[in-house]
Amino acid sequence: MKRKVSEKSLLLTESVIREMSREATRYGAINLGQGFPDFPAPEDIKQKAMQAIEKDYNQYAVTWGVKEFRDRIAEKTKRFLNLDVDPESEITVTCGSTEGMIAAMLACVDKGEEVILFEPFYENYAPDAILSDAKPVYVPLYQTETGWHFDKEELKAAFNKKTKAIIICNPNNPTGKVFTLEEMKFIAELCQEYDALCFTDEIYEHIIYQDNDVKRQHVCMATIEGMKERTVVVNSLSKTYSVTGWRVGYVIAPADITTAIRKVHDFLTVGAPNCLQHAGAYAMQLPNSYYEQLQAEYQRKRDFFVPVLKSVGFKCNYPEGAYYVMTDISNFGFEDDFAFTKFLIKEIGVAVVPGSSFYQNKILGKQQVRFCFCKRDETLQEAAERLQKLKLK
Repeated sequence: MKRKVSEKSLLLTESVIREMSREATRYGAINLGQGFPDFPAPEDIKQKAMQAIEKDYNQYAVTWGVKEFRDRIAEKTKRFLNLDVDPESEITVTCGSTEGMIAAMLACVDKGEEVILFEPFYENYAPDAILSDAKPVYVPLYQTETGWHFDKEELKAAFNKKTKAIIICNPNNPTGKVFTLEEMKFIAELCQEYDALCFTDEIYEHIIYQDNDVKRQHVCMATIEGMKERTVVVNSLSKTYSVTGWRVGYVIAPADITTAIRKVHDFLTVGAPNCLQHAGAYAMQLPNSYYEQLQAEYQRKRDFFVPVLKSVGFKCNYPEGAYYVMTDISNFGFEDDFAFTKFLIKEIGVAVVPGSSFYQNKILGKQQVRFCFCKRDETLQEAAERLQKLKLK
């Protein structure tokens, strides 16, 4: 009898992040695992969605996205990145950045080609490579007292004639790393030398923290000289506008790549929700003050929560961007990250994500867990109080 499922499906595992959310619900734990806010989305954006439903934007939109939404995406991209994008030929609206990434990879990568990933990585990227029949190649990020860094020689050694692309998440999930301009230029040089693409996930582009000793900026790979024609930018409404459940994302890419992405996207999902794209068009026009307030709020939450983690025994850096903290749990004496996570959920009442789920080499993450702090102040305060039970004597 023939096997009923594909070989590639056997290489995939269930999402650990989503599993931890179910465990949090099961045991009544505070969910600091999955990265979604527990506070309301902005009222004006919700109103625009409801108005769009009332106006009967309830049928199929153009497969690659409502024109007004694409126009507003192009305008916002020009405003923040000073990058000219043609909304008619270089933007595809997708069902979240998750679909955006897999659609882009299916459109660009052929069997046997290699895709480079920084490790630890957001858990979807390796499965995306597998589903695209590509070979994932892993390059480690190393944690030091000054943050997370990659070794230039190791990255250079990962590139070869089979390299089709590199995936960058900037700001990075799960580490909170913000890639510097110098690092991005180094990666760009390798992409050009080896004729490789860059898939860049930028859903946290507006969540970047400023500290007294370092002023950080978001650098989009497409803005670096020689890279616009070989960069695929994946983004979404989810994190910037606190609407992770809407599943409205978009991909910006050169016209020839966009043509291929649109075909794949059409047969994957047909299109993203019409009414929510109209709300997205409104969101794209929000003033700079909205993004400044977003950054300030998350920085305030970061600056409250990281000291809590340190005070009870976790070892960690302050994240540079996004809203996650990767922590070292070796002080607590547990065999591995899953044993600690189960204890934390059942006995302490706080859910996190085991660190090994972000690694191909699971040993590298067996003494790490990831917290997210995109939660109401009351939620973080309650979590802080529960975590006091861990406090080392």
